[in-house]
Amino acid sequence: MTFTILGIISIIGYLTSTLLLSIDTFKNTQKRLSVIPAWFAVFLHFFFTFGISQQQSSFNFSIFNTASLILSLVALLLLLATISKPVEKLGLAIFPLAALSLALTLSFPEKSHLLQITSWQMSTHILSSIIAFSLLNIAALQAILLAIQEQQLRKHPPRKFTQTLPPLQTMESLLFQMIATGLIFLTLSLVSGIIFIEDLFAQHLAHKTILAIVAWITFSSLLIGKTMYGWRGQTAVKWTLAGFSFLLLAYFGSKLVLELILQRPS
Repeated sequence: MTFTILGIISIIGYLTSTLLLSIDTFKNTQKRLSVIPAWFAVFLHFFFTFGISQQQSSFNFSIFNTASLILSLVALLLLLATISKPVEKLGLAIFPLAALSLALTLSFPEKSHLLQITSWQMSTHILSSIIAFSLLNIAALQAILLAIQEQQLRKHPPRKFTQTLPPLQTMESLLFQMIATGLIFLTLSLVSGIIFIEDLFAQHLAHKTILAIVAWITFSSLLIGKTMYGWRGQTAVKWTLAGFSFLLLAYFGSKLVLELILQRPS
C-alpha cells in the first residue's frame, strides 16, 4: 500500500507540472519553477520502481513496468537538461506519458516477467540500452517540436506556444546534441550485447538486434549528413523519427505482440 501511495503522489506531481507548463504556454511565459513538482514526481517514481523490485527481489520486465522505468528516466534526463537548456516545454509530452505509464503499472501489476541480473556485463547492456532509448526518445519529441515550430513560424503571427520556444537554431542544436549522446549509449548497448550475450542473434532476439542496428545506422547517417551535407530542418526531423521508430519496434514491438496480443511472455 505504501508504494501505491508513492505512485499516486508521483502521478499527481507529473500532472501538476503539466498543468503549470500549459498555463505558462497560454500566458506566453517561461518559468522553470513549473517543473518543480515533476522533480518530486520523478524521485517518487524511482522509489516506487525500486521499492517494488526489492519486494520481488528482481525487476519485473513486463511491458508496462519497462515503459514506466524508461519514462521515469526520460523525465529525469529532461529535468537535468532544463538546468542548462530551455527545453521545459518537452515536459508537456513527457510528463503525461510518465504519469500514464505509472498508472498502467499500478492498474495491471504483473509478476511473470521477473529477471535476475547477476553480472556486471548484463547490467551494462541493460542500463546502456535504457539510457540510449530514453535519450533518443527525448530527441524524437524534440524533432516533433522542431517540426511544429518550423511550420508555425511560417504563419503570421505564430501561435503562443511557438513564441515560448527557444530560437529555431537553438532547437536544432539541442536536437543534434541529444542524438549524438543517445548514439553513444546505443553503440555501447550493441557492443556490450555482441560481446557479452552469446545468443544475441537467436530467434527470440534477432529482430530486436537487427532493428537496433538499423536504428544505429539511421542516426549515424543523420549525423554524418549533418556534418558533410548540412542536413537540418525537415530532413533532420524525418531521419530522427525514422531512427526512433526502428528503436521503438526493437524495444517494444515484440513485447506488445507477445504480452498483450498473444498473452505470452517475451
